[in-house]
Amino acid sequence: MMGTNGNNNNNHSKNKKKKNNKRGGTKKRMTVEQSLAYKSVSEWVYLDTIPSSANSAIAIDDDFKVKLVHTKVSAEKLVFELHSHSICSDGFLSPSKLVERAHQYGVKVLSLTDHDTMAGIPQALEAARRVGIKIIPGVEISTIFTPRTESGSEEPVHVLAYYSCCGPANFQKVDEFLGNIREGRYLRAKNMISKLNKLKLPLRWENVEKIAGDGVAPGRLHVARAMVEAGHVENLKQAFSRYLYDGGPAYSTGSEPDAEVAVKLICETGGVAVLAHPWALKNPVAIIRRLKEAGLHGLEVYRSDGKLAAFNDLAETYNLLKLGGSDYHARGGNSESALGSVSLPVVAVHEFLKVARPIWCGAIKNTVDRYVNDPTESNLQHILRYAKIKLAKNGVTLLNHNVELIHECLSQWLTDEEQKSANFEVIRDVLENQGGGCDCEAII
Repeated sequence: MMGTNGNNNNNHSKNKKKKNNKRGGTKKRMTVEQSLAYKSVSEWVYLDTIPSSANSAIAIDDDFKVKLVHTKVSAEKLVFELHSHSICSDGFLSPSKLVERAHQYGVKVLSLTDHDTMAGIPQALEAARRVGIKIIPGVEISTIFTPRTESGSEEPVHVLAYYSCCGPANFQKVDEFLGNIREGRYLRAKNMISKLNKLKLPLRWENVEKIAGDGVAPGRLHVARAMVEAGHVENLKQAFSRYLYDGGPAYSTGSEPDAEVAVKLICETGGVAVLAHPWALKNPVAIIRRLKEAGLHGLEVYRSDGKLAAFNDLAETYNLLKLGGSDYHARGGNSESALGSVSLPVVAVHEFLKVARPIWCGAIKNTVDRYVNDPTESNLQHILRYAKIKLAKNGVTLLNHNVELIHECLSQWLTDEEQKSANFEVIRDVLENQGGGCDCEAII
């Protein structure tokens, strides 16, 4: 009898141990693939903050969120948040407050992807430098997909663009493209207000404009907030479910470009194009197939509630990157995912960077080439738009030559291996022969 009890106790102990393992009570060892992915990802994340060291160690949780253990740096998870919004579009936080909140939630890499604008990127970068977060300049572009058959119907499609630390290779082209969409958003909001007024739900344009804020193109969320303030609905969810949903009684389109045109623009300007929330689409297969032909790089597959099998399969079918983000707006309530709540596997992040980094290197090269061929202050400012180094007419000069200035930028943006590539060696030779070009001064 005692022997039996002993066996039962041993079995109980084994079962308890298994349960603890399932709850993440122990660490798992990385596979070779995960270890290599981690090494590459962490190198990029900490590119401009700490030197690479042979004295680094690796730890990993059961969910494969990566932890970096340096001898002089406390253990930190490499959490990527690739979909977020600020008050520059329809979010509730300023870019700086968004970055601070991301820092509180343990995010190490944040992409600000406001709707149809990159206006919040500079402020986000300034805040990120204070708290030690890396920013991927991004934007979520509003588009329309038009089927090629008469049986289908148009539907709105949102495409995320991720750019290098230097920003788009042709910033003016992207800015004009987004500006046209924002102009259409004003018309769209006014049309929605007109439809609501006809439905006996009076709203004033001035109220919507005030909610959106100065210089912000109003969207459906701003109209929904005005409806709540006017007492027409109890909350934002009700405003959308009753009136503002796609095709709803108060829904309206603006001047959104064709989805394929947007994807091609992103590719032409040195960005990575990713389809946002494909689960919201009526005809995702046709859209993914067409956008892949236009150059689409990936689609959102991961959410805070896990990986969506159907879209994981579509990503594999069309050889697309598998990404995801919280789509955070800071609306409050339980219906919104928290910043950094989407667990992207380190291998998925590595695959993203393997595709993105060559594209971003090409964009950086094109931007620097423009200055090499035409060394004007405006072309230098294009290089420095999102850099830690800023032009200054007066102040303490820490870098005496533009050659040194550009070299400093390249060291912030590129790994040693990328800087040693033939493309950037040629650029360095040309810059050194020029002796610095224009007479701009710079400070860090």
